[in-house]
Amino acid sequence: MDRDTSREAHSGDGRDESANKRADRNWDELMQELRVMQTGTQVLSGFLLAVAFQPRFTELDDLQRGLYLVLVGLAALATILSLAPVGMHRSLFGMRRKPQLVQVAARMVKADLVVIGMLSVGVTTLIVDFTLQRGLAIAVLIIGALIVIGLWLVLPLWIARDR
Repeated sequence: MDRDTSREAHSGDGRDESANKRADRNWDELMQELRVMQTGTQVLSGFLLAVAFQPRFTELDDLQRGLYLVLVGLAALATILSLAPVGMHRSLFGMRRKPQLVQVAARMVKADLVVIGMLSVGVTTLIVDFTLQRGLAIAVLIIGALIVIGLWLVLPLWIARDR
């Protein structure tokens, strides 16, 4: 192993891999995460699309209709964010920019997780508000937000700190 390759291979996590191999591995992991996220986004988007064509859609009050439109916007944003890394990869393919691509794509995945969390909690809130009552929907909104924050932010920080 020459001196440059040796320096690239040290990543601090015990793996013996070059910077390019690490970028390839990280890219593959990001793509797996995006596949999971896209499935959830597609299900929620399909639900939201179907809602507008239901006979009872006209029974939504102004707040529910506003929430519905926000949720449709979040679903579109989640879809765009999950597809952006693939589009960037196509644009940058063969330019030897994978480490930068992985760095930007990782940020997009984090942003997409925030949007999907908001979308999931929002859809649940809308359903509870329409089918039961607004007070319960507000409770669902708060509890759902706390669960998302707890599982996606606090728990990982706690695990990292415990290490």
